[in-house]
Amino acid sequence: MSRFDFAQGKVGNSWFLSAMSALTFQKNLMEQVVPMDQSFEDYAGIFHFRFWRFGKWVDVVIDDYLPTINKQFLSVYSKCGNEFWAPLLEKAYAKVCGSYADMRGGSSSDAFKDFTGGVYHCHNFAMDNAPSHEELWLTLNRATKCKSLICCVSWPEADKLANTGLLVGRYYSVTGITEVKLNDSKVRLVRVMNPCGTRGWSGKWSDKSDMWDKVEPEVRKMCFDRDDGEFWMEFEDFCSHFLKVTICSETPNFLDGDFKCQWKCMIYDGSWVAGISAGGKWNDPTFATNPQYRIQVSVIDKEEPGDKNVLVSLLQKPLQEHRRQMKIEDVLILIFKTPQGRLGSDFFKPNSFVEAPTHYRDFIEVIELYSLEPGEYVIVPFTCKPNITADFVLTVYTKADAKIRPCQ
Repeated sequence: MSRFDFAQGKVGNSWFLSAMSALTFQKNLMEQVVPMDQSFEDYAGIFHFRFWRFGKWVDVVIDDYLPTINKQFLSVYSKCGNEFWAPLLEKAYAKVCGSYADMRGGSSSDAFKDFTGGVYHCHNFAMDNAPSHEELWLTLNRATKCKSLICCVSWPEADKLANTGLLVGRYYSVTGITEVKLNDSKVRLVRVMNPCGTRGWSGKWSDKSDMWDKVEPEVRKMCFDRDDGEFWMEFEDFCSHFLKVTICSETPNFLDGDFKCQWKCMIYDGSWVAGISAGGKWNDPTFATNPQYRIQVSVIDKEEPGDKNVLVSLLQKPLQEHRRQMKIEDVLILIFKTPQGRLGSDFFKPNSFVEAPTHYRDFIEVIELYSLEPGEYVIVPFTCKPNITADFVLTVYTKADAKIRPCQ
């Protein structure tokens, strides 16, 4: 099985292909999604793949037919003509989404979640509160050490990418970072891969750039040992020409760099029911009817004040089978420090939450990272509007053992 040597079909899903490309660089994750127990002995014309769907791993079985239009592949296809794991994986994921048409337009974070069941982080350069370039570099450094999946998407405006060689609004995978010595300073470089072509960056540190003549021969040799479609960019150019970077790992370790920590994970299925447990936002009179989950935090890292020790994920479970028809609600998570027992409206009115959310998010998943002192807390997932009936999966990661239970 090669890393990635495929061409995009007619589906228009570079977000998924870049995620597949990133997956090939992590063998353990790859074998989790593409089981290696499939061979042509006793071949029955079927294949199976595994995806993490709403809190559990599911097997998706498909036949071996690949769609064509006028004798051309609709799906991704191998450039060498004799490798089929990628189009078969794409077909299995199309089945999960509802159809190939449902794969048009999307985000690599969706595929990352289904490939790993893990935690992802999106760095959007267009947001006013976007982290600094220095913070992103540190995050990328931690992410590569954690063997994370990393993708990026270029700006959708053509004028931002003029004469750069980059494609407009296209997803790429990030395959590495490094620092090289240039005269008396160090230059930060990012290795990027176009999963479906050889066209790449044409600026500084590109294949034909004279910048490579200014570094040691062994450094130049190391950097040119790469796959087709890969190219290097200076980190600042990377930050200027890409709109968003998405990083995903099985655990939250890449977020704080505590590689020795074994995060504990607990998953709960829940629902909002109109008129019963769909109380709306915190200043609605029915807010207290929302689902509540009590968590007892007993240990923190005393050597690192403000250490992030709890991560909460709220994943919506849309009722629609087809991805493009899914109705996504505006949702948020709030955490309150609490006394014992279920909390009523008399508690929420005068009490403030642990951290104020910035805005509602109409994403299928909302992720919040907290620094919680020892004590009792309650987690309240809620929708912006009251009386919305919907299902969700609440996942809580903690650095230390914690007691979590739904409040009745």
